[in-house]
Amino acid sequence: MKIRHRVLFLLFLLSIITFLDRVCMNVVSKYVKADLSLDNQSFGYILGAFSLAYALFELPTGVLGDRIGPRRILTRVVLWWSGFTALTGTAFGFAYLLIVRFLFGMGEAGAYPNASIVISKWFPAIEVGRAQSVIWAAGRIGGALTPLLVIPLVHAVGWRSAFFVLGVVGCVWAGIWYYWFRDTPSEHPAISKDEIEEIESSRRQIANNHKISWQTIVRNPNIWILMLMCHLFFYASYFFTNWSSTYFQEGRHMTEDQAKNFVSLSYFLGAIGCVLGGFASDFLTKKYGLKIGRRVVGVAGLGTSSICFLGAGLTTDNELAGYLLALCVLLKDLTLPVAFAVCVDIGKRNSGTVTGAMNFAGQMGGFFITIIFGTIVQQTGNFNYPLFLIAACLIVSSALWFFIDPTKEIIATD
Repeated sequence: MKIRHRVLFLLFLLSIITFLDRVCMNVVSKYVKADLSLDNQSFGYILGAFSLAYALFELPTGVLGDRIGPRRILTRVVLWWSGFTALTGTAFGFAYLLIVRFLFGMGEAGAYPNASIVISKWFPAIEVGRAQSVIWAAGRIGGALTPLLVIPLVHAVGWRSAFFVLGVVGCVWAGIWYYWFRDTPSEHPAISKDEIEEIESSRRQIANNHKISWQTIVRNPNIWILMLMCHLFFYASYFFTNWSSTYFQEGRHMTEDQAKNFVSLSYFLGAIGCVLGGFASDFLTKKYGLKIGRRVVGVAGLGTSSICFLGAGLTTDNELAGYLLALCVLLKDLTLPVAFAVCVDIGKRNSGTVTGAMNFAGQMGGFFITIIFGTIVQQTGNFNYPLFLIAACLIVSSALWFFIDPTKEIIATD
C-alpha cells in the first residue's frame, strides 16, 4: 500500500471518530436528560453550544493549520476534543454541561479543514476529489456506527463511561498520527522517490502568498448565495446530528432499538449519497459543463429531500416516517461534496478561505436549528413542526442553486 493511501486511511478513521463523538450525545440523549433533569429546550442549548463553538473556531483553526502544519494541529484538535468528550461523562448540571460541550465544539473545529490541507499536500490533483469523497463518506459511516456501538456500550457501562471510552479512542488516534504522519511527503522516512514524484508531478502548485481579502469575500454576491444555501442546507444536517433519536423516541414513540436502526440507516444512506453526488456531478460536468454539472445535483438533491421531509412530518405511519427521513439523508448528501467542489471552482488558489466562509454559514445554521427544534418542541409539544420548517429551508436552498455560478472565479488582490 502506498504511503498516501495509509495517510488516507488514518483520515478515514479520523472522520469516523469525529462523528462517533459528535452523534453520541444524540443517541444517549434520553439518559442524559433523565439523569440531569433537562427538558428539550434546555437540552437544545447544550447541543447548540457545540454548534456555535464549532462555527466560530473552524476557520481560525484551519488558518493555523496552513501556518504550522496539520500534523501538530490535528494532534491538538483530537486530543482537545477527546478530553472534553471524556469530561462530558462527569456532567452534574446544565451550566457545567453547556461549558463542556462548547469547549468540545471549539476543539473539534478545524478537523476537516486540516484534513483538506493534508489531502492538498499528499495527493495528486486527479485524486483529490476521490480522497475528499472517502473522508465525507467515512463521517457518515461514523454516524451510522454510533447507535450500533454506543447504545450497547451504555447498557453495559452507563452513559458516563461511554463518553470516557470514546475519549480514549480519540487519544489513541492522536498518538499514532503524531508519531507516524509528516506534513509533507518528502519528510516521511518510508515514502519512495517514485511516489513523491507521482504526487508532485500532477499536483497543482499553489502560491503561498496569493491571498484574498475579506473585503473581496463580502462584496461577492456569488459567495453570499453559496453561504445562504449552505446555512439553510445545514438545518437538515443538524436535525440528524442532534435531534433524530429524540424525534423517533419521543415524537414517534419508537423503542430505543427502532430509533437506533433508523438513525444508523440514515447515516449509511448518507455515505452512499456523498459518493453518488460527487460522481454524478463530475459526470454531468464532463457532458454538459461546469454550471449544469454542479447545479443539477444541488437542485435535485435538496429539492427531493425537502419533499421527503414534508412527507415524514405529515404521515401518521411511524415506520414510513423513519424510512422517509433516512431517504432524506441520502438525497441531501448528494449535494454535500458538490457544495465543497464549488468552493474550489470559484476559489481556486483561495478555496480554503471560500470553504471556511461557506462552512461557517452552514455551522451557524446548525446552531440555529438545534436551538429552534428544542424550543418549538418544548413550547408546542409537536415534534413535526420543526420538520415543516426544515422542508421549507431545503426548498429555498434548492432554488438558490439556480443562482450559484461555479464558473465565476474570485479575483484575488495581492
